[in-house]
Amino acid sequence: MALCLKQVFNKDKTFRPRKKFEPGTQRFELYKKAQASLKSGLDLKAVVQLPPGENINDWIAVHLVDFFNRINLIYGTMSEFCTEKTCPIMSGGLRYEYRWQDDYRFKRPTKLSAPQYMCMLMDWIETLINNEDIFPTRIGVPFPKNFQQVCTKILTRLFRVFVHVYIHHFDSIISMGAEAHVNTCYKHFYYFITEFSLVDQRELEPLVRTLILPWPPSHFSPFFI
Repeated sequence: MALCLKQVFNKDKTFRPRKKFEPGTQRFELYKKAQASLKSGLDLKAVVQLPPGENINDWIAVHLVDFFNRINLIYGTMSEFCTEKTCPIMSGGLRYEYRWQDDYRFKRPTKLSAPQYMCMLMDWIETLINNEDIFPTRIGVPFPKNFQQVCTKILTRLFRVFVHVYIHHFDSIISMGAEAHVNTCYKHFYYFITEFSLVDQRELEPLVRTLILPWPPSHFSPFFI
């Protein structure tokens, strides 16, 4: 029998500690507004639209942190099924392989197992969103000029978690009775990134091909970004 969501999505299975918004800040109020709209049952396409009078960078920052928390949680629920043995390569099926690159340990695109990739990804994102020079929390401190560029890179890599989960582990999500939650989170994420053109269309191909079109030829198309 499927587990209830309270059993599946519990704090013990969270992949990383949740990033929280400080009460009393403008971003916390914006987060509450976004969550209220989401829970009201409104169309997800309408929920992601920028509210009148709000700053787009604040809106993107609030959603990015929330998506980071949610996707963190989704991966945490099935991380026991994603191991070095089951997923020796971070991929999205037979055609798409994701190699890790950063400015520190891996300066060249490097093949990693899915669990290794996920750990590197979550650590990297956590470092960025805790960086006051990129995600300022103080009133009156502006976002950097390259803020949306940084967010595009983060959201692109977060999308790859959905790709891996859907293609390689969705049977485990179904067995836990969590597919409705994951599907809703994915739709919310998809509508948001497409509303503001934050992820290149080429990055969306793995799920488009898998969920809508016949599976492509058996060869890798590595992504290094």
